[in-house]
Amino acid sequence: MERVITVFKGDGIGPEITDCVLDILRAAKAPLSFEIFDVGEAEWRRNGALIPDAAYASFDRNRVLLKSPITTPIGHGFRSLNVTLRKKYDLYANIRPARSSRAVRTPFPQVDMVIFRENTEDLYVGEEEQIDADTVHAKKIITRGASSRIIRDAFAYARAHGRKKVTCIHKANILKLSDGLFLDIFNQIAAEYPDIEHDDKIIDNTCMQMVMNPGQFDVMVMPNLYGDLLSDLASGLIGGLGLLPSSNLGTDYAMFEAVHGSAPDIAGKGIANPTALLWSACMMLEYLGEMDCAANIRRAVDQVLNQGVCLTPDLHGAATTAEYRDAIIAAL
Repeated sequence: MERVITVFKGDGIGPEITDCVLDILRAAKAPLSFEIFDVGEAEWRRNGALIPDAAYASFDRNRVLLKSPITTPIGHGFRSLNVTLRKKYDLYANIRPARSSRAVRTPFPQVDMVIFRENTEDLYVGEEEQIDADTVHAKKIITRGASSRIIRDAFAYARAHGRKKVTCIHKANILKLSDGLFLDIFNQIAAEYPDIEHDDKIIDNTCMQMVMNPGQFDVMVMPNLYGDLLSDLASGLIGGLGLLPSSNLGTDYAMFEAVHGSAPDIAGKGIANPTALLWSACMMLEYLGEMDCAANIRRAVDQVLNQGVCLTPDLHGAATTAEYRDAIIAAL
């Protein structure tokens, strides 16, 4: 039986990589049907709404969203659409796996880490106060409820996927109350998982350690801001944002998206790399229980990447998006 999912096509390269990914899903015979919507800055300029009501209604109904990069207009008072969606649907767990590929030449061939980022609070609540003409205060919010569920999810993931260690990232040496609370909760929950090794690292040291010895990291869990920073750093270790997928999970809803932006500088040129969105779609298939379909697509992508013949320019190749798509479909 087909599962209906919502698709947001987004801005910049969003529409072209979305079409590519949907073509591959159809070729892989994924048991899905799609309700597709234009969202973002281009849609706002056309019709006056960043996300049309019908698009929201579709996600409300289907509860699963595949979202390509979207642009929030600058200077018009709009809040980030990503932040808006995460808050509206309580998508509290942002999961970003980073894994090296033999196709991408980097100094870091052994990267295999999964970042668990709390998605609903910390500085990303966006609450700021103008104290005077020269002073602004921003609120960092850490709660026991939000911290407990993301930390527990990280340990549960490690156990379910045969991962050996969970590392908590924090700045509790300075932020003794907020990050101190997050670290305390981490240590309490770690005691419930004696089969999983655990440790903690300060955020600035983590940045250095990820570059010097990324193989020491397995599953990592952290508040919102640090997760944003470290997942971009992780993408640099494996060859760029074009290779980093993500899921945003809540109790009732799930959103799957590439981490990278809309890349307007290459939009329409037919050279965008759809891998991050495609791997996000594989995470979506796994979430829906379609393990075999996801595994088939992953094998096909790995085959094309490892052959190194049909790669997009960001991977130092000369293939178009369509040629890369066709190679993956042939490998299926």
